[in-house]
Amino acid sequence: MPTQPSDARLTGLFLDMLAAEQGAGPNTLDAYRRDLTDVSEFLGRAGHSLADAPTQVLRDYLADLDSRGFKSTSVARRLSAMRHLYRFLLNERIRTDDPAAILSGPKRGRGLPKVLSIADVDRMLRRARELSEAADALPSKRLRSLRLYCLLEVLYATGLRVSELVALPRSAAKRDARMIVVRGKGNKERLVPLNDASRQAMADYLAATEAAKTEKKKDSLAASKWLFPSFGESGHLTRQHFARDLKELAIASGLQARLVSPHVLRHAFASHLLHNGADLRIVQTLLGHTDISTTQIYTHVVEERLKSLVRDLHPLAEK
Repeated sequence: MPTQPSDARLTGLFLDMLAAEQGAGPNTLDAYRRDLTDVSEFLGRAGHSLADAPTQVLRDYLADLDSRGFKSTSVARRLSAMRHLYRFLLNERIRTDDPAAILSGPKRGRGLPKVLSIADVDRMLRRARELSEAADALPSKRLRSLRLYCLLEVLYATGLRVSELVALPRSAAKRDARMIVVRGKGNKERLVPLNDASRQAMADYLAATEAAKTEKKKDSLAASKWLFPSFGESGHLTRQHFARDLKELAIASGLQARLVSPHVLRHAFASHLLHNGADLRIVQTLLGHTDISTTQIYTHVVEERLKSLVRDLHPLAEK
């Protein structure tokens, strides 16, 4: 009887397929790997593996997640990972059945995204600019402040995913660039416009990095291909580092740190555009959403704006 491939082997084959055929990025692959490792560990305790697990044991796994206090969104994500894996194993004829096909996930309502008000974002931008212009700051501290201000201006101007933002190439800060090319999920490219404030913030930050060059540092970060370089493995600033800096800025701006993150600012970008009359399809394109249903979490903003228009402009509306 042939030996069954190990769970690690099957997961590896599946992740290779996602990377090669669907252009999945490192963060997506890491998320799938974590989820499927947890599934594998549960199956092992139950005396099964990914190659022979029956539907009932997978159903028991979902129940176990619920008993461990996982949110419905997390349970649904694990179920999605299992469905994708077993569909792959069936297509590759590694299994003759799909035990995850008939599993049902938790019912979940789509929550509204956290959004900062325009005034809140203005406070953060103003505080970041003040820190970047502090005359008594040490050169290294001023450079970090300029970087944070640049990151904030570009994020709020473009709505980029944080992974897209920190991995911007140095060429994105070209003097006359009105648009930047962003490589998003699935390795897909899209054009995103820049406003004057973000272009100026990038120019100031880049000028400061150029000024920081010395003969001793000709092979240092100043020569990096990244706009926001780092000594880390990736070569550029990490998402986690930016998120920490952003929370510190939130506190310095009089806001609660728990309410502020790069993703919340991405939501603010989308919501503020829609509130001011932008078309949902345009916002979908700017955010890099493949499916309009993903962008429809913002329909509450559109609905509120329509109510305001009817209330304020309809000839029979009460004055």
